[in-house]
Amino acid sequence: MKLLKAYRSSIILLGSIIMGGIIGSVMGPKAVVLQPLGDLFLNLMFTIIVPLVFFSVTSAISNMSNIKRLGKIMLSIFLVFTITALIAAVISVIGALVINPTKGVEISTIKTLIDQSIGEAEQIKQKGLLEHLVNTFTVNDFMALASKRNMLQLIIFSIIFGISTVMAGDKARPLINFLEAGSKVMMNMVKIVMYYAPIGLGAYFASIIGQLGSQILQGYIRAFILYLVLSLIYYFGFFTIYAFIAGGKSGIKIFWKNAISPSVTALATCSSAACIPSNLEYTKKMGVTDDIAETVVPLGANIHKDGSVMGGVIKITFLMGLFGQDIMSFKAILGIVLASYLVGAVMGAIPGGGMIGEMLIISVYGFPPEALPIMAVISTIIDAPATVLNSVGNTVCAMMITRVVERKKVS
Repeated sequence: MKLLKAYRSSIILLGSIIMGGIIGSVMGPKAVVLQPLGDLFLNLMFTIIVPLVFFSVTSAISNMSNIKRLGKIMLSIFLVFTITALIAAVISVIGALVINPTKGVEISTIKTLIDQSIGEAEQIKQKGLLEHLVNTFTVNDFMALASKRNMLQLIIFSIIFGISTVMAGDKARPLINFLEAGSKVMMNMVKIVMYYAPIGLGAYFASIIGQLGSQILQGYIRAFILYLVLSLIYYFGFFTIYAFIAGGKSGIKIFWKNAISPSVTALATCSSAACIPSNLEYTKKMGVTDDIAETVVPLGANIHKDGSVMGGVIKITFLMGLFGQDIMSFKAILGIVLASYLVGAVMGAIPGGGMIGEMLIISVYGFPPEALPIMAVISTIIDAPATVLNSVGNTVCAMMITRVVERKKVS
C-alpha cells in the first residue's frame, strides 16, 4: 500500500498514456479528434511556464546572499551539461558506425513531408545563421519575453534581473519577498493543472500515435530502432551512472523513485518546456537544493538536450550515408560530435523546435535543401524518446551539480 501511495500519481499518468497509445493504435489517424483534450492541458501548462520560469529563476538567484555561490553553480552547470552532451554524442556515433541507419531508406518516402518543411525553411533562410544565434539569446522588445518561444531569452533576462536584485542589497528585500511568493503561487497553479494531466496526456498521446503510426513504418524504422536502443541504454544505463556519481547507491534509489513522473510527462507531451513544472517538483524531491533546481531545470530545458544531441548524430550520419559521404574517418567523427553538440544547444524547448538545428546541419555540411524534409521525418519519429532524454536528463544533471556545489552526496 505504501508503494502504491508513493507512486500513485506516476502510475496514473503512465496508465493514461498507455491507454492513449492503445486508443491511438486502434483509431489510427482518426485519433486526431482527441487532440483538443491534449491541447487544453498543454495550453494551461504553456500559459504557466513564462511566469513560473521568471519567478523561479529570479527568486532562486535573488535569495543567494553569496554571489560566489551563483558563480559556482553556473560554472558547474556549464561543465556538467557539456560533458553529458558530449558523452551522448559519442555513444550515438558509435551506434551509427555499428548499424548503418540509411540501409533500406528510399528518398520517395519523404515526399509527403516536403511541402510542410519548405515553408519553415524559407523563413529561416531569409535570415543568416549569426542573426539566428543573436535571436536565440536576445529579443528586441520587452514584451517578447512573455512568449514561450523566447524561453532562453527570458531565462537570461531573469538571471540578470536576479543578480541585479542581489546587488541592490537590503533595499531589494520587498522585491525578493515578492519574487519568492510568486514562485510558490506558480507552483501551486502547477499542482492544480496537474489534476487534469491524466486526461490531457492520454488524449495527446493517442493523437500522436494515431498520426505517426504510418510514418514510422515507411523505411525509417531502422533509424528509429537504432535511436530507441541508444535511448534505452542512455536512459537506464548512463542516468543510473550519473545518479550514482551524485549520491552513490542512495542517489540511484532517490533518482529512480522520482524519475517516473517527469519521464511520463516528457513522453506524452514531446515538449521540454511543458516538463519544466514537473521537473522542478521532482528534482527537489531528489535532494537538489531549491536554488540549484530553479536555475538548472529552466536553463537545461533550453540549452541541455542529450536526446537532441543523439538525434543530431542520427540525422547527420543518415544524410552522410544517403549522400555517399565518409563517416569513418577521425575528422568526420569529430565533426559529427561537435555539430550534434551545437544542434542540441540551439534547439527550442517547444514541440517541433528543431528546424533551426536542422538548418545548422545543412549549413555546416553543405547538404542540399532536399535534406531538410529527410531530417523532418527523423525528428518526427524520434521526438518522444528524445524529449524524455532531454527533460529527465536535466533532473539527474541537477543532482550532479548539487554534488559539485555542495561537495557532498545528494540524499
